Amino acid sequence: QVALVESGGGLVQAGDSLRLSCVASGDTFSMYLMGWFRQAPGKEREFVAAIARNSAVTDYADSVKGRLTISRDDGKNTVYVQMNSLKPEDTAVYYCAAKRGAWGTRRSSTQYAYWGQGTQVTVSS
Repeated sequence: QVALVESGGGLVQAGDSLRLSCVASGDTFSMYLMGWFRQAPGKEREFVAAIARNSAVTDYADSVKGRLTISRDDGKNTVYVQMNSLKPEDTAVYYCAAKRGAWGTRRSSTQYAYWGQGTQVTVSS
C-alpha cells in the first residue's frame, strides 16, 4: 500500500511556473508507475502526465505537452511535475497517483490504485 501527499499548488498568473511534488510512503516507490491527473470544476478527471519505473519513459496529454515535465526521484520517494507557461485553462485540482502493471494503461484513472488528496492550482489571466 502507498500513501501519497501532494504539495506545491497555488495561485499564479498566466505565464508563470509551478512545480508540484508528490511524496510517497509505504510500499517500495520504485516499483510503481506514477501519474498526474487533474480535475477542473464541473469536468471529469483527466490525464496529465505519467512516468514509468526507473524514469524509462514519459507521456503527456496533448494539452500540456511542451509545457510540463514529469520526473521522479526514487531515492526521495517523490514524483514532480514542473509546469511552465501556465494558462487559465490549467486551473484544476492536481492529483498524483500510483499503479503497478502495464505502461499501456497509464492514461486510465481507473487503473491507478493509490491517490493523493490533491493540490489546487489556480491560474489567473
